[in-house]
Amino acid sequence: MVDVPALVAQAREGRPRAVARLISLVEGASPQLREVMAALAPLSGGAYVVGLTGSPGVGKSTSTSALVSAYRKAGKRVGVLAVDPSSPFSGGALLGDRVRMSDHASDPGVYIRSMATRGHLGGLAWAAPQAIRVLDAAGCDVVLVETVGVGQSEVEIASQADTSVVLLAPGMGDGIQAAKAGILEIGDVYVVNKADRDGADATARELNHMLGLGESRGPGDWRPPIVKTVAARGEGVDEVVEALEKHRAWMEERGVLTERRRARAAHEVETIAVTALRERIGDLHGDRRLDALSERIVAGELDPYAAADELVAGLTGR
Repeated sequence: MVDVPALVAQAREGRPRAVARLISLVEGASPQLREVMAALAPLSGGAYVVGLTGSPGVGKSTSTSALVSAYRKAGKRVGVLAVDPSSPFSGGALLGDRVRMSDHASDPGVYIRSMATRGHLGGLAWAAPQAIRVLDAAGCDVVLVETVGVGQSEVEIASQADTSVVLLAPGMGDGIQAAKAGILEIGDVYVVNKADRDGADATARELNHMLGLGESRGPGDWRPPIVKTVAARGEGVDEVVEALEKHRAWMEERGVLTERRRARAAHEVETIAVTALRERIGDLHGDRRLDALSERIVAGELDPYAAADELVAGLTGR
């Protein structure tokens, strides 16, 4: 058994091993997970969570690393969750973004963690919300969540971040991908990376045109800016940080930030409740109640929806 209060205290002091242990307890769905979350609850809520998403190859890891440098230059502590595809054999992360962010490996003000999706659709690991809370409670001013680019499912980042950054690159058909994937609805800031390539201006114009077509914004509503960068050389990164800070200020002024965080908490509670219910239903295989309901369905006495209602009522006591 882990001494959770001691571990949390060490994480608050910025000890990387304590932070790593807490995130491991989260990922492993430890029996002590409830104790961990209870200890972290009063300590979290101060970090600004920025999600970065986009198609594979647009330079998400390079952009994330450049943002880390910019925030560290401003004296902020930064946490990074790099969510990678899972190995079908070990269940572990395949890409290992920490390798690409090795410039920050020895910086005590930066904590980088790769997390595996473990087959979870939407580009995010199922444990990401709790891992974000760990980094938040550990004193990170900014938490950058870099998601695996998985096309139309990558929009899930919008439900986990305060601000969502969508990265595109010229010559990759990203304009069409943006329209198809629905990320025109989730982006708060758009970044055209690799802007030194041919077609960068055209990509930015096309994106601007599509954003205009889909607009239903009123006066004072946020209009997502489009920033061109060459992240590998650090060009345009300060402009991205400026756009992020402007969006944060806009949200705080209008109460949007609080509302987003409430929605995020509600989604997290719902996910935990549904998971718990699913586990209880899974335990029913071979149970007489489930067998009896299935027999009545086959006999035509009951439809599946009514059977499901009966089952849920029995499980929840309603």
